[in-house]
Amino acid sequence: MTTLSTVVAVSGVTGLATGLGALPVFFRARVTHRVYDAALGLAAGLMVAASVFGLIIPGMEEGTLTAVMAGLLLGGVGLLAGNYAIPHLHAQYREWLPEGGATGDDAAAMPISDESKRPDRELSEFTDPVGSAGATASADSSESADAAAERQVTLRKALLIGSAITLHNAPEGLAIGVAFASGLEEIALVLAVVIGLQNVPDGFAFAVPMAETGMSNLRVIWYTTLSGVVPQVVASVFGFLLVGFAAGLFPVASGFAAGAMLAVVFRELIPSSHGHGHADAATGAFLVGFVLLVVVDAVVVV
Repeated sequence: MTTLSTVVAVSGVTGLATGLGALPVFFRARVTHRVYDAALGLAAGLMVAASVFGLIIPGMEEGTLTAVMAGLLLGGVGLLAGNYAIPHLHAQYREWLPEGGATGDDAAAMPISDESKRPDRELSEFTDPVGSAGATASADSSESADAAAERQVTLRKALLIGSAITLHNAPEGLAIGVAFASGLEEIALVLAVVIGLQNVPDGFAFAVPMAETGMSNLRVIWYTTLSGVVPQVVASVFGFLLVGFAAGLFPVASGFAAGAMLAVVFRELIPSSHGHGHADAATGAFLVGFVLLVVVDAVVVV
């Protein structure tokens, strides 16, 4: 019988794979839109295939079609409701978008490296040298107040980013925990492998805009790794313990996780990967990710 420590270890290793996606930030090379869009497409392909072959089909084998489909609808609607209700920042290539009640000021607080998207404040500074000198003196007098405000902004940034990551990774951890608790160790291991594969490009997509805010390499990798480990471990433990109180929960839970993952794909990954003129690259990577998952699923089950 699978122990709680095994669930924590497996889901923890799965979450650690998110940090691998942040390794390119060490090179500090400019990541092209084509590479970024392809990474999102690869993650989308892995998630769609994992939803079908790792969650929906096994759920139907262990329970009824009604239970799985009910869970799928609940998962999808729940993810959309969470996106609407929970304030968070959604990372895109070199920009952040506010969701669920987060404000435009929250997104503006995350610096971007694309100078074309910055306000034209440099022009106003050089056109009024006297005003600029006065502004400098005023800025010196309020330096301590600015430092306190900056700490509050930093805390809010962390909360907004953490909320987004939890929304995306918690359903995956839940599926792993429920599968282990239901005695479906092979399915749980397949899910862990494929979610780990999906976490690599997911971590890459999260780390790129963070790295371009000027954050240090080690902090980017640390935060990116935590974004995968914490929600997946916590959710997997919750799912594992929950089955102890409600036997036969796997069909509904697997459908729930599948619905949430599919909602992430169509709500965020596909739109984000098709806005820069590289839809063919994103589509090709999607197909590669789908095929890769099917192959991994076949090998692990055999």
